[in-house]
Amino acid sequence: MTEGLDRRVLRHTRETFASDVALIASEFLAGFQAVAKIDRPAVTIFGSARVAGGSATYEAARETARLFAKTGLAVVTGGGPGVMEAANRGAKDGEGLSVGFNIELPHEQGLNPFCDIAVTFKHFYARKVMFVKAAEGFVIFPGGFGTMDELYEALTLIQTGTIGTFPVVLFDSDYWGEMLEWVREEMLADGLVSPGDLDLVHLTDEPQDAVDRIATMIDARREEGTT
Repeated sequence: MTEGLDRRVLRHTRETFASDVALIASEFLAGFQAVAKIDRPAVTIFGSARVAGGSATYEAARETARLFAKTGLAVVTGGGPGVMEAANRGAKDGEGLSVGFNIELPHEQGLNPFCDIAVTFKHFYARKVMFVKAAEGFVIFPGGFGTMDELYEALTLIQTGTIGTFPVVLFDSDYWGEMLEWVREEMLADGLVSPGDLDLVHLTDEPQDAVDRIATMIDARREEGTT
């Protein structure tokens, strides 16, 4: 299981070092090979695996992904249930390319059936690199610790200039609004982030607005030659 493998890597011994490195390298190779099969610009959609099918969040993710597919963008997710399934399903609805980078976990999550390209990883860090490597924009739906981790890692990479200025859209103002207010009242007020850092994210409740925001910024980056 993933927990055991990650603990083994973190506590590797001289005897296990070579095999641990080889396993991680094989996961990166499989991921890079999968990304190379994506024949068009892509957007990565994050969100909770616990969102129920048919819920408002599920349907919003599905519609957002469908619209991305109609604009010619591939849709990348974590390949599991909930928001991930909704987005992969929406990409198929829109006759687009649907990609899932799944993870082995002790109690969840199986690969959903809506992926054209799929890789199941044993290590979170190899998987997370592929989310970024494949994408030119990110849309984050409501989620828990894993979704927060993915959001803040993406923002950190953008803030530090590691991956350039990629568009980040937070979907569901009721869910994300209080977090953004906390960032303003605490982080910004204490000088721990800059005013411009708040401009890294765009908040919306409309699938078309999310798609337009991402597509517009991708087009601008192409014109600037920064894609």
